Amino acid sequence: MRLDQLFRSEKTVISHEIFPPKIDTPLETILNKLGRFASMHPDFISVTYGAGGSGKGRTIELAANIRKEQGVESMAHFTCVGHSMEQIDHMISELKSSGIENILALRGDPPIGQPDFDFSKNVFRYASDLIAYIRSKAEFCIAAAAYVEGHIDAKRRSEDLRNLKTKVDSGVDFLVTQLFFDNRMFYDFLEKAQTIGIRVPVIAGIMPVFRSDQIKRIASLCGAALPANLVMMMDKYQDRPEELKKAGIEFAAAQIKDLVENGVQGVHLLTMNRPDETEEILKLSGLWRDVG
Repeated sequence: MRLDQLFRSEKTVISHEIFPPKIDTPLETILNKLGRFASMHPDFISVTYGAGGSGKGRTIELAANIRKEQGVESMAHFTCVGHSMEQIDHMISELKSSGIENILALRGDPPIGQPDFDFSKNVFRYASDLIAYIRSKAEFCIAAAAYVEGHIDAKRRSEDLRNLKTKVDSGVDFLVTQLFFDNRMFYDFLEKAQTIGIRVPVIAGIMPVFRSDQIKRIASLCGAALPANLVMMMDKYQDRPEELKKAGIEFAAAQIKDLVENGVQGVHLLTMNRPDETEEILKLSGLWRDVG
């Protein structure tokens, strides 16, 4: 099923994001958890892509398993960084033959060990170029990333919004935001996006705080601000990991509650492959689906 069909109803779209284990780790480490994630009845589950393409084969395998074995629709991440045109075409062919209809198209991070990678030497320099190419080759439902606080490489937020409009106009069906921790920034982003003519549905990407060092590192890499109340929470429980995890779950649930009350079209939970914590967040936020 094409995921853009989900937005035809009034209900909040609920989705999970999982990541493939490293190449030298058995795939069973995540396969054994898929049933748990499926039992929460998300509208779809997305599967991330290894840095520099290191996990692309596992991305397709997991996305196919979610759809065929777990009975939940899936979305495969697809990055173009460091790939030849032949590799990109092969990826499109693999996705089609695996029955995957939904793609999150991304430029991608620099290849492993190449922090100064020159993106201008890519086959496609920007995600918008990749999106236009995929759209010309196959009938996928294509999602793209949006940056609530602006892409870290953009000089200003207005520039990033113009780039996002270009990306949407290249053939995007809906957007999934990068993580953020202050809902006011999300609402401001939505208003500005609509002002410049971005009309596609937007799903809010939510990353729970399980470890303060992890969140601080990820936030610094993607340019997400840490609000004062979150910093205070992490400082308070920095030496008590279980209490920090509990507080992080409560913070994420409160953030989601506020988003739903304000009419968010969807919530995309970055699960970190943690089904127990994901279930608790859904229950606390009021998004738990007790089906059957």
